[in-house]
Amino acid sequence: MGLLDRIDSPCELKNCTLDELSQLAVELRRCIIDTVSRTGGHLAPSLGTVELTLALHRAFDCPQDKIIWDVGHQSYAHKILTGRREAFSGLRQKGGITGFPKREESVYDSFGTGHSSTSISAALGMATARDIAGEQYRVAAVIGDGALTGGEAFEGLNNAGTLGKDITVILNDNGMSIAPNVGAMSEYLSRFRVAPGYHRAKQDIKSFLKSIPHIGERVCRTAEQIKDGVRSVLVPGSIFTDMGFQYIGPLDGHNIALLLDVFEQAKHLNGPLLIHVETCKGKGYAPAEKAPDKFHGIGKFDVLDGTTLQKTDARPTYTSVFGKALLEAAAEDADVVAITAAMPDGTGLRAFGEKYPSRFFDVGIAEQHAATFAAGLAAAGRKPVLALYSTFAQRAYDQIVHDICLQNLHVVLALDRAGFVGEDGATHHGVFDCSYLRHVPNMKVLAPKDENELGRMLKTALSMEGPVALRYPRGEGLGVTLEEPFAPLENLAAEVLVEQGEVVLLAIGSMVDAAMKTAKLLEEGGLSTAVVNMRTVKPLDTALLHRMAHEKKMLVTMEENALAGGFGSAVLEDLSDAGFSVPVVRFGIADDFIEQGKPQELLEIAGLLPEQMAERILAIWKGEGRDGEGAS
Repeated sequence: MGLLDRIDSPCELKNCTLDELSQLAVELRRCIIDTVSRTGGHLAPSLGTVELTLALHRAFDCPQDKIIWDVGHQSYAHKILTGRREAFSGLRQKGGITGFPKREESVYDSFGTGHSSTSISAALGMATARDIAGEQYRVAAVIGDGALTGGEAFEGLNNAGTLGKDITVILNDNGMSIAPNVGAMSEYLSRFRVAPGYHRAKQDIKSFLKSIPHIGERVCRTAEQIKDGVRSVLVPGSIFTDMGFQYIGPLDGHNIALLLDVFEQAKHLNGPLLIHVETCKGKGYAPAEKAPDKFHGIGKFDVLDGTTLQKTDARPTYTSVFGKALLEAAAEDADVVAITAAMPDGTGLRAFGEKYPSRFFDVGIAEQHAATFAAGLAAAGRKPVLALYSTFAQRAYDQIVHDICLQNLHVVLALDRAGFVGEDGATHHGVFDCSYLRHVPNMKVLAPKDENELGRMLKTALSMEGPVALRYPRGEGLGVTLEEPFAPLENLAAEVLVEQGEVVLLAIGSMVDAAMKTAKLLEEGGLSTAVVNMRTVKPLDTALLHRMAHEKKMLVTMEENALAGGFGSAVLEDLSDAGFSVPVVRFGIADDFIEQGKPQELLEIAGLLPEQMAERILAIWKGEGRDGEGAS
């Protein structure tokens, strides 16, 4: 039995020796590597924060004290140490523990995360609530250097410095977020490490401190790492102290003894405090240290050499087809530019950036800026394609409305990971974009039925005017033949795939294939069914919709989006306004957040498998379920 097997709560770390804590770090890494190799997950970030996590939970008294993990990519050791060691084998699986902190999962998860740059604001809110209640506990936010490119992090720092609350911000600086960091903040942090004369000045101060009678040696051991004064002299524009924080660092984030010493000393400091630690992303696992971007978020892999386990007959992904189509478009039109928010690989833009570096922009984890930046490019005559995960586009909603749509600027929003994304769970499912985009004036919302139509739709979107959103799912395509090159669609009219039938299935995007399978099952059940690829959520093909309302006895809408305000709602609104009374059954995602799991498991939870939809349609058709959920 290892030491880790005896740790069921952080309080059990209090009596551990430094040697035992070091051994726990080894065992934690082994546990994380073994588990993630089977489940997939955010490996490299969590490997980099093992010693930091041990030191935090040794120095803090959780759950009374609050630790907030920004994003949550680095929280696996925290989960294991807080009573979830045995449950860790079910990481990111249906019914298992999530890949991110979640309040409902543990009292030690003081704030749920999953999107970047939120921890400082949340921590400040908790500290303020503490003071209002007259309570005594500590609040710490652990934020990565990559997350500091997000504007909300600076809003939180600014307000925290103004309020002067007792709050600790721990900057986990590994020089890399998902992709290598970009921008002025990354350069600013780098200057801490290479400032001229910095190390010489450290030695002078070290000699001075050691000369202090009685306490000199101990003060030196800690104070050689507490260099706010030195840094202020040697690094111009000391941003954290200028914002009202006391600054400590940079510290070796893998030196448990040093971290414990500093955390204990920091207990006696009042007001906002920022502790800057330097860590190695992927620490302790050579493949992850060599390729931390690859192991940031990874699927199943072979522990021996780090190679990912992939199907030999894997089809092209929607993301790769998008990247291919965008390269074609850029070759044809020099005005096409591409933007990503720290996700060049995840959005398929890596090849674009390599071929057209002057037309490619990675703005960091800053979706709000990215949207307005794209608007500025469009206002000056370029054709920007802003590639974001659907879930992260939510962070730029005001900019999409105010800066892009209000001015009717030609920005193409490429929304990857639309619909269920699988094991990353509720924080990452892209199931709201149809709802929050279709009601905005000037916006067009397109969704391809397969990967080839994605390539064609991108070419079409670039030839249109005004803002266009193109949503497409995660993962492999259907395996259809890809055009060479992709030709724009002649128009965006709905595509009738099956004409004859008493019932018509109106499907959008990923649900078109499911609609075809559902229609086959309905035929077997004695119900003839037409199928339409609607192609657009906005504008709707109202001519086709009204014809179907005239000719068919029942309409069925299918979407991998929230039912509230989505594609089905658009159909109902149009039919109501036009005076139709034909029955409509809607399939989509109910008013709930769906857990993590494999995509097929999530579709089953939502009732979106072909077998489930066929069964319900037949029941309604036969009069057995006309009042069922989703029928109207």
